[in-house]
Amino acid sequence: MQLARQEKPDAVLLDLMLPDTNGFKVCEDLRRWDAFVPIIMLTARGQENDKIRGLDAGADDYVTKPFSVGELIARMRAIFRRAGRPAESAPEVFSIGQVKINMTAHSVARGSRSIPLSFYEVELLRLLHEKLGQPVSREEILQKIWGVEPGPSNRTVDNFIVKLRKKVERSPDKPQHILTVYGYGYKLAP
Repeated sequence: MQLARQEKPDAVLLDLMLPDTNGFKVCEDLRRWDAFVPIIMLTARGQENDKIRGLDAGADDYVTKPFSVGELIARMRAIFRRAGRPAESAPEVFSIGQVKINMTAHSVARGSRSIPLSFYEVELLRLLHEKLGQPVSREEILQKIWGVEPGPSNRTVDNFIVKLRKKVERSPDKPQHILTVYGYGYKLAP
């Protein structure tokens, strides 16, 4: 944390298995300190509950060991491509149902409560909002947001949708705004 504050990194590669603390705690602390810095967790812990916990702690991506250097570099390029992406047709602040999304502040406002959004959550909402009411395929989301080709076992998009529904929907188990288009992808309804 001290090094991150001094150096102000463009991105953080974070291992979960640290000698003096755990990576989940460091990730939460980093996210509180800087809502915008992209964080990629690198770890041997590949269980689904560890991935969910890591993403919920504020990581933007989660890569399990062993991984190829090429894949890691591609994921880093995707992060930096998204970070440099100019705002297109989506406004920086918009409403979904009873919540306000602030793309610049990376937050969801529900009444007086502010809920932080990760870099990838913001980008996913931006893409869905740009195509408001239109279905967006999982493949398009993976390519445009993460810069990766889709695979049959890639659940990244679905995991982020679950996280977003918890932050945006009144009843995440009965979504009214972030809707599943079965066999295809997702769409955003106002």
